[in-house]
Amino acid sequence: MTPNRFDISPPVNHSPNVWALLPLAVFLLTYLVVSLVAGDFYKMPITVAFVVSSVVAVAISKGGKVSNRVEQFCRGAANSNIMLMVLIFILAGAFAQTAKTMGAVDATVNLTLSVLPAHFLVPGIFLAACFISVSVGTSVGTIVALAPVAVGIAARAGIADALMLGVVVSGAMFGDNLSFISDTTIVATRTQGCRMSDKFKVNVRIALPVAVLTVAAYYLAGSGTGVAGAPEVIEWAKVAPYLVVLVTAVCGMNVLLVLLAGILLSGLTGLITGSFDFWEWNAAMGLGIGNMGELIIVTLLAGGMLEMIRYNGGIDWIVLKLTSRIHSPKGAEASIAGLVSFANLCTANNTIALIMSGSIAKEIAGKFGVDPRKSASLLDIFSCVVQGIIPYGAQLLMAAGLGGVSPIGIMQYLYYPYLLGAGALLAILFNYPRKYQTSYKR
Repeated sequence: MTPNRFDISPPVNHSPNVWALLPLAVFLLTYLVVSLVAGDFYKMPITVAFVVSSVVAVAISKGGKVSNRVEQFCRGAANSNIMLMVLIFILAGAFAQTAKTMGAVDATVNLTLSVLPAHFLVPGIFLAACFISVSVGTSVGTIVALAPVAVGIAARAGIADALMLGVVVSGAMFGDNLSFISDTTIVATRTQGCRMSDKFKVNVRIALPVAVLTVAAYYLAGSGTGVAGAPEVIEWAKVAPYLVVLVTAVCGMNVLLVLLAGILLSGLTGLITGSFDFWEWNAAMGLGIGNMGELIIVTLLAGGMLEMIRYNGGIDWIVLKLTSRIHSPKGAEASIAGLVSFANLCTANNTIALIMSGSIAKEIAGKFGVDPRKSASLLDIFSCVVQGIIPYGAQLLMAAGLGGVSPIGIMQYLYYPYLLGAGALLAILFNYPRKYQTSYKR
């Protein structure tokens, strides 16, 4: 889920082509495999991996002259969806650093530590992220609000930063999948022709047990942690910026306006409390924006590379292969899950992946008797599963940028997306929930 609506890219210009997926394979080999072999995920900068894969994408494209291919790449990088992400990253960086310099993070950490028992900090942050993301309907907004606080708590409680960031991302994807105001919910239900409430009834039967298991898993992961010293006196004035950000986001305000309000309120609070002067406020904003530089570069390169894959027929090839050997409702459900997962892998945006695969999934569901409530639920679930675990997706990049860790380092702690994917596969295998395997009046 991303925080606003998105433009639909123009139709693919070429026939299905497996070689169009080569840039994605090059990225995975360059970044993941090399990092694993080296045993250090900082050895291979993610920006370098994307530069290499982007060069390959332009080199193998069918777009004619090099200048034409580069132009096609630039159209993908400058897509309105990508540029919106860049704006969010810029404002998020300015807000995060301003709030940190003003003391909002420390104040909010003290408040959290005074409310939650030490042994329940990790699952408590997960539940908070779940509540906020369901209310807000955007995983990115949830991560922006909670990631700095989670890192601050991790430092005080002796918990790994990557674990706490994984907790935040996990909770954010819970709401991304279930919220009634989430883009993924809206697109999934509209493309499948069912009501959001009906899709929710199917979805929650799969997601809620997984969330309970996740709470237990995070409780065990956080056992043995403790807070160094008693919580300090809570400075409520410095907590206010985060509270305003959370409340305005829950009320449905545009995420850009939420971040602008957070920047202004943090700055004014810092000036009033004497935490910094006007020029130090400006320096904090500049530092925060600068810290997002790598994240912005990765986002632009990923947008261009993935556009080349789409343009040259990579996604169409995946669709062709997934739909060629379906013989049963279970096979149809598995194909729908695979379809949206691969589309998400290639677009790094679950809303766009749903838009691209929704109509095809509806045809598959209708042909093999899959209840549209179930197909909408599977589309939404697997789009969120993949979006929540890919290291080049906005969610992990944002969390990594705000926490100062590697996206790969966070991946090992994404308990909820992994368990949700496993739970959804079991739901396909055992026709769960059986109540929604019957015919449905559209």
